[in-house]
Amino acid sequence: MCSECRRLRESENERDRDRDRDRNRDRNRNRCEGCVCDQLRRLRMQTEVDVFLKGGRRLNNVFFINFDRDTCCAIFTDNGSTIIVDCQDIQAIRIERN
Repeated sequence: MCSECRRLRESENERDRDRDRDRNRDRNRNRCEGCVCDQLRRLRMQTEVDVFLKGGRRLNNVFFINFDRDTCCAIFTDNGSTIIVDCQDIQAIRIERN
């Protein structure tokens, strides 16, 4: 294979990889849907919140730690325990005032 042909093929492969990466990123970004998921994407770490879960359960005075955009998992702590919740199972959050 000529060097120019090889370069063209490598360029096409790179373009395909970039397109696939962008498509996967968009798919993951849209996977975690809903206003609570959107708020968790922007919430500051160590913010104290109350979490209202579907089904009526409530997590009071927990601290937000992280939001994983790939899995939709929101991570909170409470008295040393780690609580992991799918953001799509949260009906509402109340952000505690400082």
